[in-house]
Amino acid sequence: MTRVELMRAASYTSQGAARDVLRVGELEAPVPGPGEVRVGVHASGVNPVDVKRRLGGRGGMTSDLVIPHFDGAGVIDDVGPGVDGARVGERVWLYDAQWQSDFGTAAEFVTVPDRCAVRLPAAATFVEGACLGVPALTAHRCVFRDGSVDGKTVLVTGGAGAVANYAIQFASLSGARVISTASSDEKAAVASSAGAELVIDYRREDVATRILEDTGDGVDRIVEVEFGGNLEAALGAAKPGAVISTYASETEPRPAIPFYAMMYRSLSVHFELVFMMPESAKTRAASDISRWLDEGCLTHRVAATYPLADIAAAHEAVEAGGSGKVIVELEGDREP
Repeated sequence: MTRVELMRAASYTSQGAARDVLRVGELEAPVPGPGEVRVGVHASGVNPVDVKRRLGGRGGMTSDLVIPHFDGAGVIDDVGPGVDGARVGERVWLYDAQWQSDFGTAAEFVTVPDRCAVRLPAAATFVEGACLGVPALTAHRCVFRDGSVDGKTVLVTGGAGAVANYAIQFASLSGARVISTASSDEKAAVASSAGAELVIDYRREDVATRILEDTGDGVDRIVEVEFGGNLEAALGAAKPGAVISTYASETEPRPAIPFYAMMYRSLSVHFELVFMMPESAKTRAASDISRWLDEGCLTHRVAATYPLADIAAAHEAVEAGGSGKVIVELEGDREP
């Protein structure tokens, strides 16, 4: 008889408040299938989407038990049929771990498609690797959805946020002049340190007016964290033919579209969901991100780290807002 391998994992069997539904205990460890790798997880990243799924804000339960979290980092310890065995022992960062699966990275082991485990350079820690995934891929897609930004002016709103902070870095590293917005001096400093040349306090200044004063004719692209709430400002700040790539609209989820104002400016809008990115776009994003990691170009904003036993507190920290990525560490002393 084959002995069942167990692992520590966090899971929930019903949706609700973190302390009511999240449980940490032993579950059966996964076995990699064809085209998959198994990763011993060292760090698991918590995103707002993880919290919303647990609360029921992104649909109901799809199985009797869910291990949450899409992002993470660790070491490949086994591979399935069709995967090069030389990958065993490789340090990796993970994306899409819980996409079309109910078993994410909040566990000692997770299996993912081979392509979703990306080599993590030795200079990067597992905590840093777990910061990537959802925010970094989203940022890359929004910045480069319409090609190169070299020589262009890019507006990234909410520059202290996880997606926006990576977007500022990616655009700046790729030759763009970046303008950002923030709601406080502290957040403005975060956006500036990421590479924004101009940061506008949107609570004190009119964003569109300030951008036109600075640029003369507006911005080429906008990476937008709040499409509905910021649409008027975007229209005022965008050049004719500009592109808006947006990934959220929380304060105004059903925005009214000023059709003719946008049509006569020939503006384009892309609604970006990381899980629906074409595989070619994910591959390019992973390649660029890994290259920048190798070169030591990226900074990662970690808000707090928690042990697996305190995963409920980690979820509550994400619910409370703030900037930076919340990380759950699993046996952090396993770092080689």
